[in-house]
Amino acid sequence: MSRAGEVEEQAIRAIPGLDDSARAILGLYGKRALVPAGTVIFRPGQACEQLVLLARGMVRVRIHSESGREIELYRVLPGETCVLSLACLMGERPYEAEGIAESDLAGLAIDRGTLRRLLDGSSRFREMVLAVQTRRIYELIALVDVVAFHRTEARLASHLLQRCDEAMVVAETHQALAHEIGTAREVVSRRLKRLEAAGIVALERGRVLIRDARKLKEMAAG
Repeated sequence: MSRAGEVEEQAIRAIPGLDDSARAILGLYGKRALVPAGTVIFRPGQACEQLVLLARGMVRVRIHSESGREIELYRVLPGETCVLSLACLMGERPYEAEGIAESDLAGLAIDRGTLRRLLDGSSRFREMVLAVQTRRIYELIALVDVVAFHRTEARLASHLLQRCDEAMVVAETHQALAHEIGTAREVVSRRLKRLEAAGIVALERGRVLIRDARKLKEMAAG
């Protein structure tokens, strides 16, 4: 075996969770991939031509807003697949996020054809991909809740503080509150019930009683 072949064989053995079928396919079609820390592996608008199966290192996947704010979507560790790369490779669509090497990376790069061979020929690989996909979906749902809904809570808290009277009462319906902060009534109702359960407000028909103004101020501040 050549030195390059030995290195690729070592990389295959270092990727956790593979069965014999996956190792055989990677031995034929996988290409060694070494990436130094700090490298931007992919960026928005770029076509996806290969997927790297990590044997060592970590990839951080993130997006940036127009204001420059960064949101980390997830991190890819050895034995996991990058769900965005997988989706872009299989769907032949460009990336809509950025992937950066958090540390020095080592692994095997595979193209679309090799990915299909792995999915068809290795039940263990399919299970790994599905497990990661499922976990990432729930993680991203949780992230949406933090980024979007918690921002809604901050707007709601600020509005309640602005509209309350001397008795700390806000005489507005859930529908009116939703209109004022630019969201749906159901969203406001859920958030108010959560605040009520935490003892921050009390809900009555057509009005909201503020019980903990200090906590609301903290929420309004972000």
